[in-house]
Amino acid sequence: MQFMNIFTPQDLEVLTFIKSNAWLFALIGIYVTAVKGFALWRAAQLAQKKWFIALLIINTFGILELVYLFFISKKYSVEIKKV
Repeated sequence: MQFMNIFTPQDLEVLTFIKSNAWLFALIGIYVTAVKGFALWRAAQLAQKKWFIALLIINTFGILELVYLFFISKKYSVEIKKV
C-alpha cells in the first residue's frame, strides 16, 4: 500500500512556521496561563462563582481575564475575617 501525502504545501508552510516560532507559542502559553490563573484566583477570593466558571471555560487568550481583573474585580474588595 502506498502512503498518501495528506499535507498540502500550505500545510507544510504552517507547520514550518510553528516549528520555527515555537518559543513564541511557548511565551503566549505562559502568558495565558498566568493571566487565567490570577483571574481565577481573584474570582475565587471574591466568591464570584459565575465569573469563575466563565473564566474557566471561555478561552480568549487572556482578553476576558484582563477585563475581569482591571474593570470588574476592582469594584469589589475581599473581607478578611479575623477569628
